[in-house]
Formats: sequence, structure tokens, C-alpha cells
Amino acid sequence: MKLDDVLKGMKTVGIAGHVRPDGDCAGSTLAVYNYIRTYYPQTDVRLYLEPIPNIFRFLSRSEEIRSTYMDTVQFDLFFSLDCGDTGRLGEAAKYFETAKHTFCIDHHISNQAFAEVNCIDPDASSTCELVFELMDEEKITKEIAECIYTGMIHDTGVFQYSCTSAKTMNIAGILMQKGIDYPKIVDETFYTKTYAQNRILGQALLNSRLYLDDACIVSVITREEMNRFGVLPKHLDGIVNQLRVTKGVKVAVFLYENEDGTFKASLRVNGDVNVAEIAVSLGGGGHIKAAGCTLDGPKEAAEQRILAAVSEKL
Repeated sequence: MKLDDVLKGMKTVGIAGHVRPDGDCAGSTLAVYNYIRTYYPQTDVRLYLEPIPNIFRFLSRSEEIRSTYMDTVQFDLFFSLDCGDTGRLGEAAKYFETAKHTFCIDHHISNQAFAEVNCIDPDASSTCELVFELMDEEKITKEIAECIYTGMIHDTGVFQYSCTSAKTMNIAGILMQKGIDYPKIVDETFYTKTYAQNRILGQALLNSRLYLDDACIVSVITREEMNRFGVLPKHLDGIVNQLRVTKGVKVAVFLYENEDGTFKASLRVNGDVNVAEIAVSLGGGGHIKAAGCTLDGPKEAAEQRILAAVSEKL
């Protein structure tokens, strides 16, 4: 099945990704949005996302993203991208639930195939990789290629994570041939950090502790620390991966405090530990080697709860 097959006859199309959009979410949703805007100009298509990080605002038509949810339209077709369940759609879930037809594109192993049509492949490097395969390759413009490439590099850690396959690299090569400035995309969206981001990373490393015979590293950042360093949750990307590369560590856990006092937890793994199972047991989800969940506070309780779950796996 291709996107062109499901778009036939659809007059209104909605698109949404998960709350707190990352590179794969922003890239995959904007890739589909640009595809429809380019080749189906008669279709009323709307993209709903929470505000994306500034580093992704160079992507074509990102200024057309709707971050308010006041529309009352019932869509002929609604796309859910990079979401394991409707809860991850946030306020956009209401459009998914009332749409005449629904299509889910995702690569999370915890996805329960909740749409009418589902394209789910846990072995794919990213949702963007699946989006590429659903498109007519000849129709992929430079602008669409930029969206897909951006998502792929963020979910593969610039092709260093184990989710990277030969197919992933082949797709990346095809996208590079579309004329994208791939070194600039990698540098400016993945590696470049603000001074405040570097400082909060330093604080997170200072806060980190080793547990479970040094097999697990945990770091927690509180709201007070985020305010002191002038950062938001979107500025904390990459911290858990820096924890993961600690020598001898099997599981890395990074928690930060939400405004409501809960804690968002991100898990990464070296080796064969399935952190998706850990996250699911705590009400979250994700991939075998990268997953997340939200835990009730206070800080010590959230930390101990996730440590207990990791301990069972180790």
C-alpha cells in the first residue's frame, strides 16, 4: 500500500504526531503534510502538533503547523504518526477518534494497531523510514527529503544506534541524492547545543548516580534546576544518550520534573535489555532499546520506582 492509494477521494485530511514532538515526529508529520500539499492541492489538509523545537523550524511549511485545537471538522482521513496509542496524540486525539478513516504509521514495538489501517514495523529505524517507503520515490522533493532525513538521523543517533539497518542507509543515500544539505542538517539539528543546554547537561551528569552494581546510571533534573538554567523540556534532548555511553552501564535512565510534579523518564540500553517492557510496566512504551514513561512524584519515589523495575530486568 502507498500513500496515494489511501488519499484517493479524501477531501479533508488531518495529521498529528505525539506530544512533545522530537525529530522523527516533526519530520514524519511534515513529510506527509508536504506530500499532500504538493500533490493534492485540492485537499484540505491540516497538521496538528505541539510547538516543535526551533531547530526543526527550517523544515518546509513548519510555519503552517496548528498548535491549537479549536477546529470542529470531521476529517475524511486522519493520520497518526510516531504514536503508540491515541493518548500520545494529546489534544489532537479528538480528531482521530471522530475521523471517518484512520491510518497509523509507527515503529514502536508497544503499538497495539489502534487505527483502521496500520503500518507498523518495530524493526524500522524510524517512522520517517516507513513514510519514505509509503511514498512514490519519484515524487519525493528536496523539501520532503529534508523532513525524512531529519527524522531518520534523530531516531538513529546519526546512524549509530542498532536500529540502523542496511535499508536505512540505502534510504539515506537516496535522500542525499535529492540535493539536501545533509551535513548542515546533522550539525545544526543534532550536534549544535546552546550554552544553556550544555550547562544543564553538565548538571545532569553531576546529579547522576550508579546503581545495581554499576549496571544502571540514573540522573534526575528538577523544575527548580530547569528554571535556574533557563531551559525547557525540549532542551533536554540528548542527555539520556550521554548517560548511556558511560562505560560498563547496561541501562541509562534520565528523569525530569514536569510542571504538575510528575516525572518524565527516558530509558536507553546497551546490550540485550528490553527497556520497552520496563516502560510498559510503568504505563509507558517505546522501543526495545529506547523507551519512556511518566511517573508520579516526588523525586525520590519516581527514582525508586523505576530502579525497582530496572532491577527486575537486570
